[in-house]
Formats: sequence, C-alpha cells, structure tokens
Amino acid sequence: MVSLSDGESFHTHVGSISHDDIIGLIPGSRVYTSTGHQLLVFSLTLEDFVTQTRHATQVIYPKDLGIILAYGDIFPGSTVLEAGLGSGSLTLALLRAVGESGNVTTYELRNDLADKAIKNIHTIHSNTDNLCIKIRDIYTGIEEINLDRIVLDVPSPWLVVPHAEIALISGGIFISFLPTILQVHELHEALKASKYFEMSETFEVLVRPWSIGNQSVRPEHRMVAHTGFITTSRKCEPRIDKVDNEV
Repeated sequence: MVSLSDGESFHTHVGSISHDDIIGLIPGSRVYTSTGHQLLVFSLTLEDFVTQTRHATQVIYPKDLGIILAYGDIFPGSTVLEAGLGSGSLTLALLRAVGESGNVTTYELRNDLADKAIKNIHTIHSNTDNLCIKIRDIYTGIEEINLDRIVLDVPSPWLVVPHAEIALISGGIFISFLPTILQVHELHEALKASKYFEMSETFEVLVRPWSIGNQSVRPEHRMVAHTGFITTSRKCEPRIDKVDNEV
C-alpha cells in the first residue's frame, strides 16, 4: 500500500519501481520492477485500509464490518450515531453505506485519535461533509434524537441503553461490537431490563479461506476466527408488563 508521488520510487525484495511508471495507469494494470518481476496495480479498497493501515486501537475486521452493515441495515440516507472512532475503519464503512444523503455522527473521547482517524478516512474517502466528530463521552448522554441507528464500539455499551431509548426512532436498531462474552451478557441484561428493546441477538463471524490447487482443494491452515461479538436489538413501543390479578 503506497502513496504515489512524482519522481519517487519504492523498493521491494523483487526489485524497485518508479512511481512515475504507475501514476496515470488504470486499476488492474501490470507493471514490472527493475528485476523484471510483474506486479499488479489496484486502487485502495476498504479491506486494504482495514488490514494494512497502522491502527492505534483494536480494529474491526472486514468480516465484521460487512455483517454490521447488513444486520444493522445501514441504508443510504440513514442517520447514524457511532461511538468509539478508533482508527476510523468502522466510520469509513458507515459513511460509504449511508451515502451522500445520509450522515454519521461519531463520539470519541480522545482528540489525538480523532485527528489520526480523519486523516485515515481521507485516504480513500475525501468528502466527509456528512461526518460530524464530537469529543464527547457517550456514557453521559446522547445529544441527537430521531436516530435511525446507533453503532457502538465501546467497552460498556449497557450504559448507553437508557440514552438509546430516547435517541433512537421507533423501529431503530442498536448495534454493539464486543470482544468478550461476559460483556455481551451484561449488555443483554440491560436490554432485557429496558421496556423499549426487543429481538436482541448476538453472533460472531468466522472466515475460513480455502486453498485451491491443481491437485488439492482443502481449507487453509490459518483462518480468521473469533474477533468479537456483534449484538443487535430493535427499539419498540414501551412494553407493558402484565400483572396477575389476585382472586
């Protein structure tokens, strides 16, 4: 993953190549190093950004990002609140999902992380007019209302549940990414205690790549197994608990 500049070059174990030989080529072009090795040139993808960019915090992997967008039903034009900016990987995925007609608001505690994250995001998403970053603790409350989705990458999302009851629209989706099952249990207890949330579920995503050769088809020896648990829940009209009448 290289940022191209006029007159520069980069060196690899298979030879060097001038940036000038790459600038202006279409994605998928073939170039050759000084030793004659062939390289393929492609534009940066979201997966490249997530897996190869240096991250100051734990990153959410592409396999989890895709499921968060799908199960969280992040749609074009939606209004999304995110907490836990980190390196900007999830924010970038959300921005691409909501499109120019939607908007993403992100709560982050640290100014330094926010500055680094916005630089990372601009690497492959130059227009961030629909992104608002606030240095704010989501545990203390949510300023926004009528949110379509709330997406959390914070260690104690159960503390956000009371605020989400107010901030989400009816039918809105609450999504949380957590590394341990004990945290998931705590979150489910808070969701069950709330009269506003139903249809809560938790799952994880495992990816097992396969090696396809001329004479052999088998799973790879390594796989991307557990990275975190994804929990979703729907906001509804408040539940009315039935009281048994004494006879």
